[in-house]
Amino acid sequence: MTMAAVANRDISDRRRWSMLALGVFGQCTSALFVHGTAFLLPALTDRGLHLATAGLLVAMPMVGLVTTLIAWGWVVDRIGERKVLVLGLSLMGLAALAAAMTSSYLMLGAFLLLGGMAAASTNGASGRVIVGWFPPHRRGLAMGIRQTAQPLGVALGAVTIPNIAAAHGVSAALLLPAAMAALGAIGCLVGIVNPPRPPATDARRSGLLANPYRGDATLWRIHGVSVLLVIPQATVWTFALVWLNHDVGMSLPVAGALVTVTQVLGALGRIGAGAWSDRVGSRMGPLRRVAIAAVVSMGALGLAAWAGWWWLAIPLLVVASVVTVADNGLAFTAVAEIAGPYWSGRGLGVQNTGQNLAAAAIPPVFGLLISTGGYAAAFACAALFAVCAVPLVPPDKR
Repeated sequence: MTMAAVANRDISDRRRWSMLALGVFGQCTSALFVHGTAFLLPALTDRGLHLATAGLLVAMPMVGLVTTLIAWGWVVDRIGERKVLVLGLSLMGLAALAAAMTSSYLMLGAFLLLGGMAAASTNGASGRVIVGWFPPHRRGLAMGIRQTAQPLGVALGAVTIPNIAAAHGVSAALLLPAAMAALGAIGCLVGIVNPPRPPATDARRSGLLANPYRGDATLWRIHGVSVLLVIPQATVWTFALVWLNHDVGMSLPVAGALVTVTQVLGALGRIGAGAWSDRVGSRMGPLRRVAIAAVVSMGALGLAAWAGWWWLAIPLLVVASVVTVADNGLAFTAVAEIAGPYWSGRGLGVQNTGQNLAAAAIPPVFGLLISTGGYAAAFACAALFAVCAVPLVPPDKR
């Protein structure tokens, strides 16, 4: 009997979707802590902290995240998803609480770093719960829903953290992710069931314990595609607001509203791409088409920005914002499926590490490019990275 059949036999649809909801909540909480701390910048600088120092502080969660993604993947491969989610969310909540209670900027940075290290636990664990419990013909949709957790967490942080920090201080703002992490840990303790996987002896005989990275370049190619495609995604997300304000001439409130709309549409695009992959029975086919669409949309955006055709550039920005995030769930699902139940934690850790490192390089590198060549050059350059991704997409592998 296949693992999917076991999953269908052992739990109800309602239980399966409730675990998806818990995974989304846990991942959303991690995104709120890791990315939402950036919204503390106004409050920190108002307290007299230099902008560079404040920027270093709010970057600590991301530093912690990228240094432990693979390690948490190894742990989840060993002890299972439920324990990792409960442990990771608990540690993140404690770190956020400790950060809220300290009066030292040095200790604040240390606790933010530790919280980011703990937050990395949800990435692979929540993904494995979905791949383990959802059958293949519904897995893409479920993973697409799960991939909306990051923009939801960022949006929640944008709405809440700066307002709480302005009204009640930085410490009060940090209590929000602490409370959500505690709630998420309790929910996962009660509601998460580890997906079934064959015993180690059977897995060894069937080759599931073998390293999927040896003798096969499929996973490496998917990682490479994702790193290349995250560059146009991060370019649009990072510079859309300032481009709309400086070059197009939109006011900040209007530009901010438009960027918020693109975030919502991007989240819906991830769900749609996952459902599409379920319908056609392929992850790599849709991934290749998304890469081609990223080339076209980013190239057209660069051309429209260069020509000053704002009537065309603004709709193209919306299209590019949706297209460039649609690959995330497809690649994430494929990595977990190919790596198998004994390696998918590490596979997803490698996947997220590469994407986060590439995204972290976008602000300084493309900021320099924009300062010398303008936004049109940056959009066109991002399109070239998507061009490189198209032939790298591997054929489907069961």
